Amino acid sequence: MEEPAPRHLSLPSRLLELCALLGASRDSLRGAEQVAQKKGVRNPSVDPEVLSVFVPPFVSKDESRAATADCTAPCKSRRRSFRKKKEKPRPEHWKGVAGDPEDVSIPNDVDLLALPQLCFPGGVCVASEPEEDRVHFLVLTDVCGNRTYSVVAQYYRPLHDEYCFYNGKAHWESSLQTVSMAGCFVPFAVCVISRYPYYNALKDCLSCLLTHLKLCKDFEVDDHIKEFAAKLSLIPSPPPGPLHLIFNMKPLQIVFPSRVDPESPIIDLDLHLPLLCFSPETVLQVLTCMLTEQRMVFFSSDWALLTLVAECFLVYLHPLQWQHTFVPILSGQMLDFIMAPTSFLMGCHLDHFEEVSEEADGLILINIDNGSVTCSKPLEDSVDIPDVPLLAAQTFIQRVQSLQLHQELDLAHCSSSTDLNEGHGRRHAWQQKLNGQIQQVTLQLLVNIFREVKNHLNYEHRVFNSEEFLKTRVPEDQQFYKQVLDTYMFHSFLKARLSRRMDAFAQMELSTQSEEDRINGMLISPRRPTIEKMALRGSSPLHVAHRRIVVSMPNLQDIATPEVQPRNSSLRKVDAVSCKGCSKAQNVAPKSSYTFKIPEIHFPLVTQCVDAYYTDFIELLSKAMSFLGPDSSALLARYFYLRGLIQLVQGRLLNALLDFQNLYKTDIRIFPADLVKRTVALMSAPERAKIEQTPELKRLINQVVDKPGEVAKVDDHVKNFELPKKHLQLDDFVKRVQESGIVKDTDIIHRLFDALAVGHQKQIDPETFRDFYNCWKEAEAEAQDVSLPSSVMERLDKNECVYKLSSSVKTTHGVGKIAMTQKRLFLLTEGRPGYVEISTFRNIEEVRNTTAVFLLLRIPTLKIKMVSKKEVFEANLKSECDLWHLMVKEMWAGKKLADDHKDPQYIQQALTTVLLMDAVVGTLQSSNAIYAASKLSYFDKMKNEMSVPKTTSETLKHKINPSAGETFPQAIDVLLYTPGHLDPAEKITDAHPKLWCALSEGKVVVFDASSWTIHQHCFKVGTAKLNCMVMAEQNQVWIGSEDSVIYIINVHSMSCHKQLTDHRASVVDLIVQGGEKAPSEVYSCSRDGMVLAWNVSTLRVTSRFQLPGCTLMSARLHQGCLWCCTGNSIVVVTTNGCLRQELKIEESFCEMSTSFLGFQLIPEEQLWAACAAYSKVYFWSLQDLAQAPQRIPLQDCTEVSCMIRVKRQIWVGGRGLSQGQPKGKVYVIDTETKTVDKELVAHADAVTTLCSAEDRYVLSGSGREEGKVAIWKVE
Repeated sequence: MEEPAPRHLSLPSRLLELCALLGASRDSLRGAEQVAQKKGVRNPSVDPEVLSVFVPPFVSKDESRAATADCTAPCKSRRRSFRKKKEKPRPEHWKGVAGDPEDVSIPNDVDLLALPQLCFPGGVCVASEPEEDRVHFLVLTDVCGNRTYSVVAQYYRPLHDEYCFYNGKAHWESSLQTVSMAGCFVPFAVCVISRYPYYNALKDCLSCLLTHLKLCKDFEVDDHIKEFAAKLSLIPSPPPGPLHLIFNMKPLQIVFPSRVDPESPIIDLDLHLPLLCFSPETVLQVLTCMLTEQRMVFFSSDWALLTLVAECFLVYLHPLQWQHTFVPILSGQMLDFIMAPTSFLMGCHLDHFEEVSEEADGLILINIDNGSVTCSKPLEDSVDIPDVPLLAAQTFIQRVQSLQLHQELDLAHCSSSTDLNEGHGRRHAWQQKLNGQIQQVTLQLLVNIFREVKNHLNYEHRVFNSEEFLKTRVPEDQQFYKQVLDTYMFHSFLKARLSRRMDAFAQMELSTQSEEDRINGMLISPRRPTIEKMALRGSSPLHVAHRRIVVSMPNLQDIATPEVQPRNSSLRKVDAVSCKGCSKAQNVAPKSSYTFKIPEIHFPLVTQCVDAYYTDFIELLSKAMSFLGPDSSALLARYFYLRGLIQLVQGRLLNALLDFQNLYKTDIRIFPADLVKRTVALMSAPERAKIEQTPELKRLINQVVDKPGEVAKVDDHVKNFELPKKHLQLDDFVKRVQESGIVKDTDIIHRLFDALAVGHQKQIDPETFRDFYNCWKEAEAEAQDVSLPSSVMERLDKNECVYKLSSSVKTTHGVGKIAMTQKRLFLLTEGRPGYVEISTFRNIEEVRNTTAVFLLLRIPTLKIKMVSKKEVFEANLKSECDLWHLMVKEMWAGKKLADDHKDPQYIQQALTTVLLMDAVVGTLQSSNAIYAASKLSYFDKMKNEMSVPKTTSETLKHKINPSAGETFPQAIDVLLYTPGHLDPAEKITDAHPKLWCALSEGKVVVFDASSWTIHQHCFKVGTAKLNCMVMAEQNQVWIGSEDSVIYIINVHSMSCHKQLTDHRASVVDLIVQGGEKAPSEVYSCSRDGMVLAWNVSTLRVTSRFQLPGCTLMSARLHQGCLWCCTGNSIVVVTTNGCLRQELKIEESFCEMSTSFLGFQLIPEEQLWAACAAYSKVYFWSLQDLAQAPQRIPLQDCTEVSCMIRVKRQIWVGGRGLSQGQPKGKVYVIDTETKTVDKELVAHADAVTTLCSAEDRYVLSGSGREEGKVAIWKVE
């Protein structure tokens, strides 16, 4: 593509923001020498100053004016001149590097006034002999909280005989002065400032620079630093992902690592440094101080360690973020900063430890050199640093102790490296592996601490019930959580959870989730401890003190339970916990990474040399891309990104935008939307016109630039649950109950409202709500305390829970307490505790509420008759009898309907109703309490109306609810079944078949089709309705959306990082060749009649054609031709778009006005179709479509919505009447006999979609009134 003459722009993500040389000026050295001579001081100190500043862009003087006119970066405008600001105090000491000093622009977030004392935090002292080079690190924060990072290298130079002092020019001084200054060495500092924390890489770069500075003359220093800064300014920061950049700085090969993903920080430091300085127990103390946002000061005699150790602790907390003041190095003149009243994290030299300890109150003092944590002079209320929850702490300590922190031990078996860069590479690889292990250990610590937060969140109303969360913590841990819950850090963490952000915490939590927790995600009934957890809890020595934390800990079987030890004071040294077993750190294999070597940069740095460098850069990137296979899309995306950046710098804006456009197909996570917007803003009218002529770019600009207002503001507020203070109408009551976490289902809450409002106007007073809430929570607490003898637990299933216990009553089986689980009733006998089964709910035949006569008393009695037993169970439940009568009948009806409808969630709904009945009776405690509780009864009242026809019951295998846990059911828009073992590299145990359910607004839920449990909770692809899904290749699912985008899902990571945006209208169908396990080509159709053929490997369009003047609805691939349903006709075209045949609806249906809804093909035989507003299915012979179609009426059908072919059957889904009520129906038609074999009453709402599972099962999804999926057996 031809473009206008290129304009040169600054690199948007360059490594270098500024480079500066600092030291003592000539005048200050002369004055110090005079003072030293008078007072006899051997090593006089002087004040440091900024001597020279080097700011991009760097061009030669004769080209500076021409180039500067176009050197405005898309991401940054020209800023104030440093020369202007500084020329009054010391005009002779501040110099621009190229051209006039007014050309030097200093980044706004760099404060050069404070820089000298930070670069020389210990001051500048003239030495009698040269000292060792030193490096330390700075973090600079502007008023907006944006951080820049600096690496400072200090080195010493002698005051030569020939030159007095460097200031950019050679100066000849008198011999007397020279003699007097002989034997003096002056410290200088080179400071590199970057927006990226490349601590190790920039340290290596500066180390290479110092080897040159030590050998050069004073007047040559400027040139060397300028050349060094120029190189760094031309190096881009690598995009997130697997690609690291390498640059030859001579003699070292410098590695600039990328961040793992856009949400992760750049890690270019040694994360094990704190583990070398502190014991694991002390590390936990420091992390606790950070989590509780204390005022913290690090101390060390090594300036470098202050920043590195503090940064390591910040990484340990990821994805939680420290949001307060962070100044890791304070010079002596800045010590007053520690008097700040708010939370902060700062660092001081160890020399100031006593001073700070005595002068400041309530500070946490962390001594890096001796590994101690203490508190400064306490206030009246001493600083109370709580302990990390015990089991989380023990797991962390054991895993840290299993880490290999010493490279010498890890590389003892390796031969010695004879190459500098080889040894450097070994060290880098070892460090990367160790860093990954440490991140896993610290992330697991955070997950273990905060895993159960999600159980107390209401996502719909963004509420966190902190009070109830604290009640579930053991007493010893409550102080920790109370302090943490009040922090800004935790508040931001809650925002991310409530927004369902899939960050590192969420991914770790999901990957370590137990199978029971995964199943619980599908349950809508309140949670209770299972028998399995009771047994585990009862066998633990920690049960008495830590009875609830067991539930929240993953992988508990891998941790030997230690004896209970007294808790240690947080600010005292903690003894190592002796453990019988050791939980090792997860040996996570590092993700595959790749390197790209940046080309050499040639000098002198004139425009031609820069152009040559960029040209080489693009050629190397293009060459690397040409060698990549189709499975390397992640790496290809990074090459596209880098090439787009370089072409942007060259001014080739259209080519740059095309490279950025390709990120949609390779990895949209790194798409630079803001950069694209700024780039388009810089484009001229002719360039914008060229965009309009390029379809890909036109769509890109339309989405990214022209529709910025369509992006809705993210709602990130967080509310804490509070009991109401005024009367509640129905809508307010629904919201409050959902916020409380008691129940989410709106229909159930409506019935609860009616129950609590009995005898009152249609409103609930705050006292009644409070009493109900307390009753519910008391019942929850009692359930947590239920303890069954082991002999009883052996008789129950491991996943059973005790939901209700009666008081001790007399029964036909003796005296004891009646217990209710989700499966059965049993008697817990008194005296010697024992188990007597009463009945399973499935086995109940009749439940009656009667009275028994005892002397002159009539005692309310519950009678239960079983199917398999002759004797009738009786229990004198007295005042509890009416409630138990209601509860048992509801559970009995729920179990019967669950069996009939093959829907296990019915029993979960019945359980919820039963527990609400119990809470309502406990709340009202009046004569009409039972009547009020009866308002909640649902299944007992509906059991006769929800009968299932015999044919339906025999064909139906199971039902699942993708909307479980939502406030309302959601319509099932599309279903897709994918078989197991999708990838040869995937573990057999993990490669289960999956069912993909597309819900409203772009939501997708994935089930494990081998167990029908949730495999992946809801994730979103766009916000529009999803129309079609297909499995492509072995690890991709393609989803077509109403927003005209095709979303590509990676089936292993369950993430969407690729989009195909070539369609201009809604994508209505995706087609692959039937029978292919790994299709190489996919056809996509959009409503405007556009058909595209895609190469699955390259994601490139191989062909396209347009069906003229029609609205495309669906398509099928048959015998190398595409059969397209356009509503008014069914068109047969070749894959190149050539018309072969057309079936027009008016020719077949002359007497009526209708349109095709969909069709199916029986190979070589028939075309089957359904038409709008007609309850019939029509079929034609493929041999002669001109003949009138035959029709098959569908009895009691009112609407047809979908159809599929399975073997020699056509399954038709829609709506029809059953027992006079509208229901979702499925009709099974035999294509040989042309008759309806089965009429299945499938759902409470219309059937919206059908799909086949290996021709063995058919799955049907229903509309929003029910929102469930039914699994049917194919015969």
